[in-house]
Amino acid sequence: MKRAFSLRKPKHKEIKMDIFSTHVLSKVVENLHSPSSFLLDMFFPQEQRSETEEIYFDTQESKPRISPFVSPLMPGKVVEHEGYRTKSFKPAYVKDKRRFTPDMPFKRMAGEKIGGEMTPAQRLEKAVAVTLNNQLDCLTRREEVMASEVLRTGKITVEGDGYPAVTVDFGRDASFTKVLTGDNTWDNSSVNILDNLEDWAGAIQSKSGVVAKTVILEPSAWKIFRANPFVQKYLDYRRGTANTLSIDPIILGNEKARFVGNIGDFEVWVYNDIYIESGTEIEKKILPENTVLLGSRSGIEGVRCYGAIKDEQAGFQANRYFPKSWLENDPAVRWMLLQSAPLVVPYRPNASMCVTVK
Repeated sequence: MKRAFSLRKPKHKEIKMDIFSTHVLSKVVENLHSPSSFLLDMFFPQEQRSETEEIYFDTQESKPRISPFVSPLMPGKVVEHEGYRTKSFKPAYVKDKRRFTPDMPFKRMAGEKIGGEMTPAQRLEKAVAVTLNNQLDCLTRREEVMASEVLRTGKITVEGDGYPAVTVDFGRDASFTKVLTGDNTWDNSSVNILDNLEDWAGAIQSKSGVVAKTVILEPSAWKIFRANPFVQKYLDYRRGTANTLSIDPIILGNEKARFVGNIGDFEVWVYNDIYIESGTEIEKKILPENTVLLGSRSGIEGVRCYGAIKDEQAGFQANRYFPKSWLENDPAVRWMLLQSAPLVVPYRPNASMCVTVK
């Protein structure tokens, strides 16, 4: 008797992907929409990575010298090379840790229909993406706050758990952090705001050699600025030209910044964003009230620096961030950790100025 052979295909073994593996987490982060960061994108667009735990940066000490006159029969005069200073800083370490409890995949997620339409596995995958996106947003906001501090003070103060307060001084001229007082404040209608901007831009050019054209105002300062009679008179005189403030501004920075127009050769922005101080529920403004920033976008030579990730799974490489995950068995808890070692550096610190105008 002949045997009947089955022509059925063998079942393929289903391969499950570990969504918490470092490789998968890194790919998820790469595909996430990067949070907007107005000051970082405006003044610190470049990125630099250091394979050591310390970040080294140079600040050049250039002066506007001129070539010397001598007789053609006399030997040339020696002009000394411009100097620079190299500084190093061991950046504070960012470790954003989140917990996944066993009941999370069984709870309806925000936006999901009542009664649920997702499987536990789908909810877990979405929870991973949401968590990573939030961690990345928090890291970007930390860097944005650092950028604000550099532009306002020329310094960064770093402090955290197990990390005593350390101030990194980039050597900006002390006069470039101003507080107007008395009759000089902008709410005084006799103060010519446009003359102020011209004087401040001239001081920046004298110290740094670059032209500062970008003006960023906190909303309170913007209200005073647009109401100033000298500004209004200038706009009336220049009406119909490119030197007007827009009633339909361009929105940037996750709708936190508005380009409101040009006045003279200055481009004017209004920026309003907040953050919650780490370890507290205290809400703060990234630009304090009545703050005005004046600077050169490219002239400041701003760089986002990242030190090495101190983790064997990261290969001790320098990356902007490194995500990882692990499981505790009893109780059954999944942890996710995002690590980074950031520092925001202005290679030409005198290309910016901050003034509190009221």
